[in-house]
Amino acid sequence: MVLKVNEEVVQDSAIRAEAERMRPSYEEAFSEMAPAAREEQLLDWSRENMIERALLRQEAHRRGGQIPQGDIDSAFERAMKQRANEGQADKLSERQQEDLKKEIELQLRIERLIEEVCEGVGEPAQGDIEQYYEQNKGRFKTVELVRAAHIVKYVNWLTDEKNAYEAICKAQDELRKGTLFEQLVAKYSDCPENGGDLGYISRGQMVEEFEDVAFNLSAGQTSDVFRTRFGFHIARVYDRKPATTKALDQVREEIVGELAEQSRRAVIDNFVDALKAEAKIEEL
Repeated sequence: MVLKVNEEVVQDSAIRAEAERMRPSYEEAFSEMAPAAREEQLLDWSRENMIERALLRQEAHRRGGQIPQGDIDSAFERAMKQRANEGQADKLSERQQEDLKKEIELQLRIERLIEEVCEGVGEPAQGDIEQYYEQNKGRFKTVELVRAAHIVKYVNWLTDEKNAYEAICKAQDELRKGTLFEQLVAKYSDCPENGGDLGYISRGQMVEEFEDVAFNLSAGQTSDVFRTRFGFHIARVYDRKPATTKALDQVREEIVGELAEQSRRAVIDNFVDALKAEAKIEEL
């Protein structure tokens, strides 16, 4: 499939390269489609992407104007640093460097064009922000958290079930006599780092047997000895944070950003559609 967009030819290889770039995320999103239909849609979307890019390039050139050389040089330096960070050690020839600078200049022209097109996009209205919040409250929920610590005796090739259980029972006995939990972590636990403190955990982070105990303790409460697939534990909960929905003022900035981006996308789409309506697009 070779396209001609006004006077610019878009080769089949470029369309297929775009399809390969899109493929990983595309196939994940449309995994339930029949393979043949999925491939046809992917190529169709790749074709549309290449047409839109060609039109934006052409319009950016048509509008002209100078891109400051300093902007081009700075972007070139960043591109070269990125190449080095990605392990691309091969040195570019002078011709390749000039070609890269031309690509950068073109990209900067397109970015300037997009900014001009979106110049009138302002901050969304308060009513739109509130409506978005109400319609998407599920996104702004926080999960239940507990800050837990534990004394653990592993059952493995170094310590059998009997010895591990006896050791954890000694820790429990001292705990009942008033010894501080953190001191017993240092004395008995096979995982004494940070005083056994695991930080704040949510459901799904730890093994189910541990969570069944930890999420049923109150803040300041310590469990009895219990068994998980790893061995024997005594858990202590320092703090609990219930699941909540964040207030609008906590997520307002995020919502404003998303609505502004939606508005920008709509303006750009309308602009590109107008370019398409005036363009001559042929399959060669």
